[in-house]
Amino acid sequence: MWIQPEEVLLAGALWVSERANPFFILQRRRGHGRGGGLSGLLVGTLDVVLDSSARVAPYRILLQTADSQIYWNIACGSNRKEITEHWDWLESNLLQTISIFDSDEDVTTFVKGKICGLIAEEKRVQPGEEPEEDCGKFREAELKMRRLFRMPEEEKLVNYYSCSYWKGRVPRQGWLYLSVNHLCFYSFLLGKEVTLVVQWTEVTQLEKNATLVFPESVRVSTRHEEHFFSMFLNINDTFKLMEQLANIAMRQLLDNEAFSADRSLPKPCKTLKNVSALKRDLDARAKNERYRTMFRLTQDERLDGHTDCTLWTPFAKMHVVGQLFISNNYICFNSREEELCQLIIPLREVSIVEKADSSSVLPCPVSISTKNKMTFLFANLKDRDFLVQRISDFLQRTPDSCWGDASPLSLIGHSAPASSESVSRGRHYHSGLPTASQALLQLYQQDAAEDLGPRAMKEKMKEEAWNIHFSEFGRGVCMYRTSRTRELVLNGIPERLRGELWLLFSGAQNEMASHPGYYGDLVEQAMGLCSLATEEIERDLHRSMPEHRAFQNETGIAALRRVLTAYAHRNPGIGYCQAMNIVTSVLLLYCTEEEAFWLLVALCERMLPDYYNTRVVGALVDQGVFEDLTRAFLPLLYEHMQDLGVISTISLSWFLTLFLSVMPFDSAVLLVDCFFYEGIKVIFQVALSVLHDNMDALLSCSDEGEAMTILGRYLDNVVNKQTVAPPIPHLHALLTSGDEPPPEIDVFDLIKSSYEKFGSLRSDVIEQMRFKQRLKVIQSLEDTAKRSVVRAMMTESAFSIEELEELYCLFKAQHMTSCYWGSSSSAAERHDPSLPYLEQYRIDPAQFTQLFTALAPWLCGGHTPSLSARLFRILDQNQDGLVNFKEFITGLSGMYHGDMTDKLKLLFKLHLPPALCPEEAESALEATHFFTEDTIQESSCVSNLDILGQQEVTSGEEGKDGGGDSEEKKEEKVKDYRYYLRMWAKEKEPKRETIKDLPRMNQEQFIELCKTLYNMFSEEPLEQQLYHSIATVASLLLRIGEVGKKFNNGCKKTNSSQTPPTAQAPPTAQAEQEGSAEGASGESQVCRALADAQLEPDEEAKDDTSVSSYSVVSSGSLQCEDIADDTVLIGSGEQRRGSVLDADWSITFEQVLASLLTEPPLVDYFEKKRDIQAKMAACKAQRVVERQISSASDHELTQHSI
Repeated sequence: MWIQPEEVLLAGALWVSERANPFFILQRRRGHGRGGGLSGLLVGTLDVVLDSSARVAPYRILLQTADSQIYWNIACGSNRKEITEHWDWLESNLLQTISIFDSDEDVTTFVKGKICGLIAEEKRVQPGEEPEEDCGKFREAELKMRRLFRMPEEEKLVNYYSCSYWKGRVPRQGWLYLSVNHLCFYSFLLGKEVTLVVQWTEVTQLEKNATLVFPESVRVSTRHEEHFFSMFLNINDTFKLMEQLANIAMRQLLDNEAFSADRSLPKPCKTLKNVSALKRDLDARAKNERYRTMFRLTQDERLDGHTDCTLWTPFAKMHVVGQLFISNNYICFNSREEELCQLIIPLREVSIVEKADSSSVLPCPVSISTKNKMTFLFANLKDRDFLVQRISDFLQRTPDSCWGDASPLSLIGHSAPASSESVSRGRHYHSGLPTASQALLQLYQQDAAEDLGPRAMKEKMKEEAWNIHFSEFGRGVCMYRTSRTRELVLNGIPERLRGELWLLFSGAQNEMASHPGYYGDLVEQAMGLCSLATEEIERDLHRSMPEHRAFQNETGIAALRRVLTAYAHRNPGIGYCQAMNIVTSVLLLYCTEEEAFWLLVALCERMLPDYYNTRVVGALVDQGVFEDLTRAFLPLLYEHMQDLGVISTISLSWFLTLFLSVMPFDSAVLLVDCFFYEGIKVIFQVALSVLHDNMDALLSCSDEGEAMTILGRYLDNVVNKQTVAPPIPHLHALLTSGDEPPPEIDVFDLIKSSYEKFGSLRSDVIEQMRFKQRLKVIQSLEDTAKRSVVRAMMTESAFSIEELEELYCLFKAQHMTSCYWGSSSSAAERHDPSLPYLEQYRIDPAQFTQLFTALAPWLCGGHTPSLSARLFRILDQNQDGLVNFKEFITGLSGMYHGDMTDKLKLLFKLHLPPALCPEEAESALEATHFFTEDTIQESSCVSNLDILGQQEVTSGEEGKDGGGDSEEKKEEKVKDYRYYLRMWAKEKEPKRETIKDLPRMNQEQFIELCKTLYNMFSEEPLEQQLYHSIATVASLLLRIGEVGKKFNNGCKKTNSSQTPPTAQAPPTAQAEQEGSAEGASGESQVCRALADAQLEPDEEAKDDTSVSSYSVVSSGSLQCEDIADDTVLIGSGEQRRGSVLDADWSITFEQVLASLLTEPPLVDYFEKKRDIQAKMAACKAQRVVERQISSASDHELTQHSI
C-alpha cells in the first residue's frame, strides 16, 4: 500500500535490493522468503522479538536521488504481488515524467506530493468505510497478522502483545494477536517457527493463574488441548480483553449475534498510541456494562464520562467523596466508600442545572434541581464548565415529559388517549381494567375488615419507618440510597410499598417512564397471535399459584395471560419459559399490569440474564457458580453432595423461581425484596445458608432422594411470622410433609445468618465466576447438540459416528464463519434455537459450494460450482435458500454410500428441473412444462411397447372394476372412521421414488449431463478409459433418443387408441442407419459440448499436463475433430447456442442406466467406495491457518521475473 513518505537514512541495513532504476529501489526484508542463510535467520528472529516488522512490512519501495544520501520510503507490501503492482505503476506512470526534472529536490517534492495525492484519492474513493483512526504501527501489525495467519480483510485485529508461549517446558518468545474471532500466536527464533490459531468459539476455559512451572500466566483451554502464555507487560489488561472476546464468541454460539463495531463512538481527543478503534470500542463497552450494572440502567445507556467530586448529603450534614457519572439519560453518583451513598437522577426529572458560587470550603460547585423540588449539590469538580455544557447538551436531547416519578400510575393514561368507554370496546388492555390501576392483592383486600392485631401493628410500624426514610432521603427515583435503605429492605418491605420499591430498585421504573403506552400497544399486537409460546402460556396459566384466590378467577388469569403474551411478543428470542409464570404471578400481586411487565423485562434481560431462554443457560451458569461457592465455603459438604449429584438438581428450581416454588409464599417474597435491591448475590447467600444449616443431616445421607427430602422439608418450614396476609397453603409442603413436623425457621433469621456467614460475597466476584462457567456451560450444550444430531442421523445415513461428528463440526464452522466474515444479519436469521438441533444451523448456496468442493467425491473442475448449485436446489425442499445439516448429509450420503443406481439417479436428477435452472439450460423452461404435463397425465408417445403395457393394465383394471360394482356399493355403506383414518395415513406416508417416476431428459439437459461426466474424470487414474467409455455411451444414447423420436412422431400421427398391440422392442441396426443423418446434428452438439467443457480452465490449472487426455474423445464413436495437446478451443459455446435443438428428442433414466452398464470402467467408477476421511482431514487442514516460509507469491514473482 502507499504510505506517507518517511525518511530512511540507511537503505541497506537488514534489507536486500531486488530491483532498481535511477529513482526507485524495490527491497525485500532479510529473513523473509526462501534462503537468507544465517543473516536471514538472525533478522527474522530480531523482527519477531523486537517487532521491527510490525513497523516495516517485508517489502518496500524507496525513492532515491543521485546527489542525496537520504531515501524516502513511499510504499510497502505484505507480499510480492502487492509490491510489484506498485512498482509497475511507478515505472509506467512516473519514471518518464520525473526524468525531465532538472533538480533532485524537484523530483523528491513531486513524487512525495503524488504519493500523498494517491493516498487521499484512495480514501476519497472509499467513502462508505469507517474513518481510519488506527495509527500507522497498528495498521502494519494488522497487515502482518493477515499475512502470517492468512486471514481475510474482514478479520479485525483488536490488539497485540509481546509474550511467551510455552511449548512443552520451553518458552517461545513472540507476539500474541487478539482479533475479534481468533487468538493467534507467532514466533520465529533461529529458524524454528511456531504458529498457533485458536477460534474464540472453541475456547472452553480461560484462566489467569500462577504456578511454579508457569509464572503468572494465562491458560487457554479448548476441547483437545491447553495453551499457556506468560511474560506479559500487563497481564491484567490482556486477560480482560481476552475475557471480552471470549464472551462475544459465546454470545455468537448462544444466539448468533455477530460482533458489530460501535460506529457512534466519539473520536479521541488525541491520537492514542498503539490503540485500535476496536480496542477503544471494547473498552467503552466494558465501562458501559459496569456503569449499567452499578445503577441498574437499561441496555442502551452509554456512559459519556465520569469525574471525581463530592456530594453534599443533607441527611448526614457532610460532603461524601465519590464519582459523578454522566450518560445520555442519567446523572449518577456513587460514593468511594461502599454503600455510603448512591444517587440516580434521570435527566427527564431535571429542571435546573446551575453553577453555584465557588468558595474555599465549596470549590467549583454545581447545583442540580429536579421537578419534585429536590436539590443536589456537587463540588470539587475539576472541569466544571465542560461538565455543565455536557449536561446541557444531553438535556436538550431529552424529550420534555409532563409526568414525573411521583405518580408512576399516571403513565397508564398515556397509553390510551381515547375515552375509556370507547377504548374498552376495541382494546384488550385499557385503563378501565381493574388490574390497570390496582395490584391483585389490593383488589382482593379492599373489602376486608381492618386488622388491629399485633402483626398489623408491626406492618404499620414498617410503613411509618419507610415514610420517615422518604421524608429524610427523598422518594422516587432520585432517592438517596444508603446503608439505612438496605437495613429497611432486610427487615421486610411493607405490602403497600412493595410494588413501588421493586420498580425503583430494579430500574424498571426508569424504563417504564421512558416508554409510555408501549405495553398497551404491545398487548394489542400480541393478543390473537398463535405461536408455540402462546400455546405453552395457555397450558401453564392455571398452574400459576393456583392456591392463591387471585388466580382462581378470570381477572387474575387474564392479566397474567396479557403480561406473558406481551413479553413473548417483545422478546421472541426468549418467548416463554417455564417458571416465568410463577414469577410473573407474584409480580402481579403487588403491581399493576404495566408495572409487572416492566419488572419482568428487568428480570429477564438484566438481573437474570439468559435464565429464561430455551436452554436456561443463565440458570445452568449460576448452578456452576453455586457449585464453586459450595466448594469454597463448604468443602466437606461439597464432596459428599457431588457424589450424590444433589447440587445440580436443587439449584435449578431454587434459582429459576427465586425460591418461590420451594418455600412458603410469605417467606419467599421477602427474598424477592432483597433480590431486587442486592441482586443475585442474595440468592447465593441464602442457598449456601440452607446447605450450611442442614450440613450434618446431609453428610449422613446415602442417596439423592434422602438429601432432597431433607432440604425440601427444611424449606417448607421457613415461615414469616410477621405477615399480615392470611396463610396460603403451600403445595410443596403438602407433598413433602412427614410424620414429625420439623422445627420452624424464621425467614428473617435465615436472611440475617446468610449475611453474617456469607456476606463477604461480592457482585464483581460472582460476575467473574459467571464468565468462567458460561464458557463451560455453552460448550457443554454445544457438545450435547452434536451428540443429539449424530444419534438422529445414524439411522438416516451410512456414515460412522466419528464421520458424522466431524461433518457436523465442519458444517457448524462454515455457519459460524458466515456470522463474523459474512452478513451478520442473514447469519442470525439462519439460526433458530427453537428448531430441533438438526435444523438449527443452516448454510446458504455460497457456503454449501465451499463444503461441496471440499468434501464431495464428484469434482468437476470449473464445472463444480454449477453442480453444487444444482444439488443445493434439490436439497432445499422448502425453497428458503438455506440447507440444514440433515439435508446436507442426505445429499452427501447419496454420493458416498448409495449403490450405482442411486448415484446415477442423483446425477440424472441434477440435470433436470428444478436442479437445472433456466440460466444453465436454454430450454429448461419448456422442459419443465413438458415434464410437468408428463407427470400429470400418462404420455401416449413414450413407445409402442409402453402403450401396450398401459392398455393391458388399464383393461385389466376395468374388468376388475366392472366385476366388483355391487361389492363396492356394499362397502360404501359400511365405511366408518377407521377407513378414512387408514386412507389419511396412506396419504401421509412418503412415497418412495422409483426409477420409473423420473421424467425424461431432453437434448439440452443431456448435453449438460455429458459435460458433467466429461469433467468428472479429469483426476482419475483410468481417465483415458473413462473418456473413451463416456464417449461411447453418449453416442449410444444419442442414437437411442433418435430412435425413440421416430416412434414418438409415429404415435403422434395415429390415434393412441389405434396403436397395434403387436409392437415389439425398437429395432436397433436399421433404425440407426435411418436416423444417422438426423442424429449427426445431435452428435455434433454433444461433441461441441464435450469440447466446451474443456474451455477456459482456471488460471491455477493452466499448466496442467492432463489436457492431452481430452483428445480421447476423438477415439470414441463420436464424429469429433481431434483435440490436439496444445489446442485451446474457443467459440464452441456460441456455436452450440446457435444450433437448433431437437425438441422431440428425449431419453429415460432406464436407458441411461442400461447404456452405462455396458461400459466396465464407468461401472467400476460409480461402484467404487469413496473414503471421506481424507477429504475431511484436508478440509480441516485448510481451516487451520498455517504460514509457509516460502509463500506462493514469491514463487509467482520468480516466474514473472524470468
